[in-house]
Amino acid sequence: MNKTIRHASVFTLLLVLALLVRATWVQFYDSKALADEKLNRRNAIEQYANPLGDIIVGGDAVTGSERTKGGDLKYKRTYKDGDLYSAVTGYSSQVYGATQIEGIYKDVLDGTDTRLKNPLDTVTNKRADPGDVVTTIDPAVQKAAYKSLGDKKGAAVAVDPKTGKILGMVSTPSYDPSDISGSTDSKEWKALLKDEDKPLVNRALRQPLPPGSTFKLVVAAAALEDGLYGSADTRTDSPNPYTLPGTTTVLKNENASAPCEDATIRTALQYSCNNVFAKIAVDLGQDKVKSMAEKMGFNADKLDVPVRASESVYPSDMDKAQTALTGIGQFDVTATPLQMSMVTGAIANGGELVSPHMVSQITDSNGDVLDSFDDADSERVMSEDTASQLQSAMETVVEKGTGTNARISGADVGGKTGTAQHGENNSKTPYAWFTSYAKGSDGKEVAVAVIIESSDAARSEVSGNGLAAPIARAMMSAALKS
Repeated sequence: MNKTIRHASVFTLLLVLALLVRATWVQFYDSKALADEKLNRRNAIEQYANPLGDIIVGGDAVTGSERTKGGDLKYKRTYKDGDLYSAVTGYSSQVYGATQIEGIYKDVLDGTDTRLKNPLDTVTNKRADPGDVVTTIDPAVQKAAYKSLGDKKGAAVAVDPKTGKILGMVSTPSYDPSDISGSTDSKEWKALLKDEDKPLVNRALRQPLPPGSTFKLVVAAAALEDGLYGSADTRTDSPNPYTLPGTTTVLKNENASAPCEDATIRTALQYSCNNVFAKIAVDLGQDKVKSMAEKMGFNADKLDVPVRASESVYPSDMDKAQTALTGIGQFDVTATPLQMSMVTGAIANGGELVSPHMVSQITDSNGDVLDSFDDADSERVMSEDTASQLQSAMETVVEKGTGTNARISGADVGGKTGTAQHGENNSKTPYAWFTSYAKGSDGKEVAVAVIIESSDAARSEVSGNGLAAPIARAMMSAALKS
């Protein structure tokens, strides 16, 4: 064999060996990555080859599947009252993927979760029958929130303080996931993306905004826990008007005639006195306020319910003037409605914060429980005495303060209003907040947070009591009656 043929043979052999090595690598190492690739059409074909499992609310499925007409995707997702429950379910689209519960529990709902397989399925590698996701949502609370929010842009969350179960979660404007579940819905998808009101954004979880005066509850808790003031009825050292430290800026109160000078924490919550809580924040210092905020869930970058909520923020490295502004929920403080419901829930529950969650169980096709989330973690974030004092003060707010629109006959209701500045020099319509709890005579409890980003109300009529409190009242009433 001459030298040229020998070199060519060796080179050819090396090429064959390289191909074999590459084929082996793809088969044994890259196969899973290729199978999981979202652009792999076969994944979509398999996922939608059979009806999906369901998301359950109040014992009934709010999802379904229907046979498609033509194409290689045999079924598509359908939704019952899609606009009502979209903030809970998310969407499952043949083209655009899946979000929220649909996305998190995709493997359960399409039957690929290994826990669903019986021994025969394992041997034959047959896809198991899909499972279901059972939520904690109370249909009555959900409907009350959705109806009350109406055409307003905003969000609302209701939580059981004792169990952490999310009873209601609504974000408006909403959308119907059925409109984008198929393979020919590009027009509807583009319309949703272009909509300036961002209906695809879950405002209850994913849009933290300045909480305004509702944050005063956190500051009040910090002051009582620290011992800065002995009780909610101890007079504070709070000049009115109050000049922000190191500046000539005078911090005014919404109600100029309110008795805010040196007011007690109870009176300061009742009239929402800015001077009192700004001064308390400065006297405590940002580290102590931050510590209390973080106990309640602020600055947590991983809050899963199981959908991940955006981080609610209490800032650091501030001067005293900035710290004062955080005392009234301004400067760089942000919170989601979920976060503020956690604050109120902890107060209502005697200082214990129970982890919020909106999935109760994962079941197989026979209804057998694969996973349960009813025993949620809890943490004491304040003493029972502090929580009791804050409950009493919040009930004063509702009985004869700024939150009278939240009153419910026959129930103990405590709340806090908030009107947060929006835009440079408060040039845009403020955000209206209300966070509250209600306790029925039969032991039922609920904590609620509502934000209204915009409505058709005149700017002068925008307030937590005027816009948000009636929504909270409707949700709390529904929860106590369920």
